[in-house]
Amino acid sequence: MSIDPRTPVIVGVGQVTQKLEDPGASAEPIDLLADAARTALGDAGVRNLTVDTIAVAAIISWRYPDPGALLGRRLGRAPRTSIVSSTGGNSPQMLVNRLATGIQAGEHDVVVIGGVECMYSRRRARRIDPTTQLAWTKADDPACPNEWGDTRPGSSQYEMAHRALAPTQVYPLFETALRHRAGHSIDDHQQHIATLWSGLAAVAASNPYAWSPVAHAPDDIRIPSADNRMACFPYTKRLCANLDVDQAAAIVMCSYEAARVAGVSTDQMVFPLAGADAHDHPYITERAALAESTAIGIVGRAALGAAGLTLDDVARFDLYSCFPSAVQMALQSLGLRGPLGGDDRPVSVTGGLAYAGGPGNNYVTHSIAAMVEACRNDRGSVGYVTALGWYATKHSIGLYSTEPPAGGFHAVDPAETQAEVDALPKREPAGVLDGEGQVEATSVAFDRDATPTIGIVSLLLPDGRRALANSTDADTLLDMCAEPWEGRTVSLRADDDTNLIA
Repeated sequence: MSIDPRTPVIVGVGQVTQKLEDPGASAEPIDLLADAARTALGDAGVRNLTVDTIAVAAIISWRYPDPGALLGRRLGRAPRTSIVSSTGGNSPQMLVNRLATGIQAGEHDVVVIGGVECMYSRRRARRIDPTTQLAWTKADDPACPNEWGDTRPGSSQYEMAHRALAPTQVYPLFETALRHRAGHSIDDHQQHIATLWSGLAAVAASNPYAWSPVAHAPDDIRIPSADNRMACFPYTKRLCANLDVDQAAAIVMCSYEAARVAGVSTDQMVFPLAGADAHDHPYITERAALAESTAIGIVGRAALGAAGLTLDDVARFDLYSCFPSAVQMALQSLGLRGPLGGDDRPVSVTGGLAYAGGPGNNYVTHSIAAMVEACRNDRGSVGYVTALGWYATKHSIGLYSTEPPAGGFHAVDPAETQAEVDALPKREPAGVLDGEGQVEATSVAFDRDATPTIGIVSLLLPDGRRALANSTDADTLLDMCAEPWEGRTVSLRADDDTNLIA
């Protein structure tokens, strides 16, 4: 098959994990990212690729005004374009989709995409000495002129007032809504998600870059213990994404022509086949149901259709796995049975954010790098990567194979997928009120000493609006963890800018 010279192709990937006892001896984020980028450039097997664009997923653990420009200096490169993403775990796949489109259009020839977090070293330094001032680079670059992605906050003011403002507090709402829809008891559902996550831990155990390469049994995940505290019911620590990591990953993508001129071996080449992006209704209180993310299915089917493929053509997946609810909603929306339903295809090639590691916005660079390696080892097969940002809000999908796509990379027009998502039913947030509603979902946060601190309750009112409410009553919170509240009718009372369970 003749390959269009402008077809984008991934020629190198690199991943780095550091876990040092002395944070003072650890590489700072930009240097760890430079290590990953050098590994990716070395993986391409050639020395004469001239990088014209560097794109970096937004870094949380340290602020660099223009991380792409700084990375270029660390690598001894002078890219003409630097890009930084907005906040969101969808960012790496979104960057691949947009830059692959740009390569095909002749706007770029060779790009480096990467990201990094050193939250482990930063937090460890502060635990050792709260007055520690890390000697990390304070670059004086102007702000990066190219910020790609949706910059809206993840939560509305109404949601933030009710403490629905962190992933560990919001994803449990999705989980308990899923539990109610499935008709599971609390014990049965805890076993269900622990078994799902045990499968991911087994993958991480064989991943050389995993932060926690331990094959946990379901009971080790499900049952709270000294090193597996209850974080936010129904999630123990081992059911949550782990941000406390030092990890970096990078990808080198270029035109097929640039790869051939540079002498890249065809054995190294993995082609992005198609990609699609869209965001769900931006705030969870607006969504029709908390037990589903219809937008994942919309972008997922669009990417498959653009590539002329079906789900049956996919050999393996890496479903974004910050929390069990994210994977379950993806399986449901895409129409997959998953490992607990008899589908033996992998749903992760890394082990997920709890075990492989969850480096902020950059997990998916690791999953793409691992998918590239998997495709190289299973030539002709198709890999499928899902990425999401905020609270199952922003979605990016990518398909990969060693077989080049006929007609080049197929980018789905975001306007098309977004129009389909925007047409989905919405709910109106109810605001502050005195009244009654039916409980849709619950989330109970715990202190480190195993004391419940606050509950978040989502309720549907008789007129179809959604209300949020809180409770800090210890007996009420413990009861939410012992008996399902979903489906109950409860009373609310207004208290300034929040609702309380009466």
